[in-house]
Amino acid sequence: MGKPDAPQPPNPQATAAAQTGTNVSTAVANSFLGNVNQNTPQGSLRYDVTGTHGWTDPSTGKTYQIPTFTSTQSYSPQQQAIFDQNQAAQMNMAGMANAQSGKIASLLSTPFNPSATAPAAGDASSITNIGKAKTSFDPGGQIQTSFGDAGDITKSYGAGDFSQDRQRVEDSLMERMNPQLARERGNIEQRLADQGIRYGSQAYASAMDDYNRQSNDARFGAISQAGSEQQRMMDMAAQRAGFENQAQQQTYDQAMGRGSFANQAAGQQFQQNAALGTFENAGLAQQLQQAQAGFNAQNAARSQSMGEQYAQRNQPLNEITALMSGSQVKDPNFNAGGSGAQIPTTDYAGIVNQNFQNQMGIYGQQMQSWNSTMGGLLGLGGKLGGAAIMSDRRVKKDVDRIGTVFAASVDGERKKLPIYEWEYKNGDGQRRVGPMAQDVEKIDKRAVTERHGVKHIYPERVMGSILKAA
Repeated sequence: MGKPDAPQPPNPQATAAAQTGTNVSTAVANSFLGNVNQNTPQGSLRYDVTGTHGWTDPSTGKTYQIPTFTSTQSYSPQQQAIFDQNQAAQMNMAGMANAQSGKIASLLSTPFNPSATAPAAGDASSITNIGKAKTSFDPGGQIQTSFGDAGDITKSYGAGDFSQDRQRVEDSLMERMNPQLARERGNIEQRLADQGIRYGSQAYASAMDDYNRQSNDARFGAISQAGSEQQRMMDMAAQRAGFENQAQQQTYDQAMGRGSFANQAAGQQFQQNAALGTFENAGLAQQLQQAQAGFNAQNAARSQSMGEQYAQRNQPLNEITALMSGSQVKDPNFNAGGSGAQIPTTDYAGIVNQNFQNQMGIYGQQMQSWNSTMGGLLGLGGKLGGAAIMSDRRVKKDVDRIGTVFAASVDGERKKLPIYEWEYKNGDGQRRVGPMAQDVEKIDKRAVTERHGVKHIYPERVMGSILKAA
């Protein structure tokens, strides 16, 4: 497995020139697609190539010939006849409007004076003197915001956490139990000696281990019983404190009930006073509406009179305008967007750069695999100063083959050494990289040894066998 070569990056100038040529060609093709000759019942629209325009790419110096178009719009014979008749009719109406304009000179020379003929406008002062609205009233008395204190809440109880009581119970149980445990230990040790079981032997350790578990269970039972006694005393103290706090809460609720009753009475008086103020303000609002209705009726009469006078003055002008704004011929309805079809330009530069990025990604993966493989192999040579390393396939799990390296020639044949990634079955869960002892043994038996039925490899010997092929 040799080290991979990095891909050659693209030439930016050549890529830019190719992209520019693609863009120009696409733009010219889209121009021909968009300039579609059109025929409708009202007329026709024609596009013609009437020349070219030379454009030089400043980055490459290459000149492109870009076509220029001319559009020609024509009416149908029927629409052309209507257009000619409308032009003649507009000429006639323009003459009548000219004659009519001379007749209204005297009308426009007289100043318009609406004050002399229209009714007077409404008097705004008639709706301002109706009195003042009531904005305040008797609040109905002071609201009670505090009441008597029921006393402090009991937040603690007893002389502490009763740990001393618990300790006394525990010490009493231990004093009673320890002598018995000591006698039992002596009996077990004597029984083992009578059976010929020596101190330090596996049988002696197993018997003492059973005794120690029983004695520890007894001590844990004493500790648990002492803790239960401590919890019982704390529960009794907590019940007393809870009863005191319930009595205090009852006193607090009674005081709060008296305060709420007093505030309800004050609120009822406040609502009565507010209703009286609202009634008085409603009367003032009714008077305001009546005065405003009279003001609006007077202004409406004035507006109607002025509208009639404006109509008499504006009507002659409207007639002249109507004569000069005759109907027009209907223009052809063309599709402004042509066929709507366009050729999308090819992102040549993007394709080239994406291809280079893909090659770089593959190169990065190859380099990562190369570095991982060679890092695992080269790391073998520095471990344990030449000592053998356990590498038996039978003691590994989750084995994945990640590559192959060339090894030394054996009997004239070039061998390959597979490289794996794995975890030791009884290890720390760390993934490792390297060969298997069974594969190394096929290339160089002297690089493998067996200890307690497990194959080990000599890293320095393995590195020598591998690197000789380089």
